[in-house]
Amino acid sequence: MHPLEDSPPRRSREQLEEWVKEFEREEHCIAGSITVAPQEDTHTEDTGLVILRLRNASASIFMKPRSYDDPMWELTLTEHPADLGMSVHDLASLAAEYVVASNLCTFLQWKSLDRDRRSGRR
Repeated sequence: MHPLEDSPPRRSREQLEEWVKEFEREEHCIAGSITVAPQEDTHTEDTGLVILRLRNASASIFMKPRSYDDPMWELTLTEHPADLGMSVHDLASLAAEYVVASNLCTFLQWKSLDRDRRSGRR
């Protein structure tokens, strides 16, 4: 059993912030805001949690590696507490934010795989 089995791959907060800035520099149209959360596992190691706060809904989308030594990332959509009435334009804007979240998660997964490949881990 690996001593850090309960934690995702090491992606420092600084590394993730750099990747988020790179994603933003590529001129993605981001209506909400992206932050990297300070989050540690039981061994006080960074675990890598990226949050996209949506502009067109009160929900957020969390992105993180699936588990320890797994380069694949997953998205978690927070639940909206009530029904959400929207215009056609608001719904299209929210859909666009979901596309940005998917693109960001794909970008972070690619950067993780590339970093692991370059380090000889994969």
